[in-house]
Amino acid sequence: MKRREFLTRTGLACGAACLLEPELLFGSAGDGKPLLRFGMVTDLHYATLPVAKGNAPIGDRYYRDSCVKLREAVRVLNELRPDFMLELGDFKDLSPDKETTLACLREIESVFSGFSGDRYHVLGNHDLDCLTKEEFLANIRNAGQSQALPHYAFQKNGVTCVVLDACYNAKYEPYRPGNWRWEEAYIPPAELRWLETTLQEAAGPVLVFGHQRLDPNAEPRHEVRNAKQVRAVLAKSGKVKAVFTGHEHFGGTCELDGIPYYSLRALVVGAAAKSNSYALGELYPDGKVCVKGYRWAEDFTARKLVPWKD
Repeated sequence: MKRREFLTRTGLACGAACLLEPELLFGSAGDGKPLLRFGMVTDLHYATLPVAKGNAPIGDRYYRDSCVKLREAVRVLNELRPDFMLELGDFKDLSPDKETTLACLREIESVFSGFSGDRYHVLGNHDLDCLTKEEFLANIRNAGQSQALPHYAFQKNGVTCVVLDACYNAKYEPYRPGNWRWEEAYIPPAELRWLETTLQEAAGPVLVFGHQRLDPNAEPRHEVRNAKQVRAVLAKSGKVKAVFTGHEHFGGTCELDGIPYYSLRALVVGAAAKSNSYALGELYPDGKVCVKGYRWAEDFTARKLVPWKD
């Protein structure tokens, strides 16, 4: 079944742009074949909670709809066959008790496992609101890891993909129940040294993934507190082609020091499938990065980013 027919039959068509083949959306034929294609979702916040009302532009959170929305994202991305799929944190939220929270985590992980390729996770602040990192990581799977790790790197098609963990407070203590302040997000010194070494050893281009935003266009509470230090490491390497994050639910884009930053819109916002959010990204041999957003997610290429203004 062709993608146009697939989207129409399954009710996923969301305007003319969504019915076009990906190669028609991602620049000219002169760009050649992409080095890497990857699917993304973020901020599912799956829980048994009632709808939480939010002011614009944040929007209402429909926690219980996230399984349905993720099934759509998995179904569409399976048809597009990217090299991997990654969720950018806040996979679950805080249900009334720990047992229910764990049950929700296992259920949403089961839906995520429907993706037919490699899958990866990023730690988000709400993943740790009532669980330790060890407890959360024990209930998910990352491709190629016997035990899921909080921060790590993997290689695909000559591209190094770096996953960061900023779930640490100002004392560089990991988030855990009783020690959880989502406004305090830091990359600790040991992880920063690991990042620098990983970038130095990368033989080709690098993509960076995290939960909390690293760009200066973020609302301050949603930005990693030592983001300026992290950005300096990324820029110094000369290898980072893009940074992808979630956390701030309405998303956003920015470019700084030649690096595009893309924050994906939250999946949890809005009711049912019509307000879903997921994306397909591509990295090309010339370094161009493109994202096709589905439903409410934003499209972008590196040439169309909003520049940072001090």
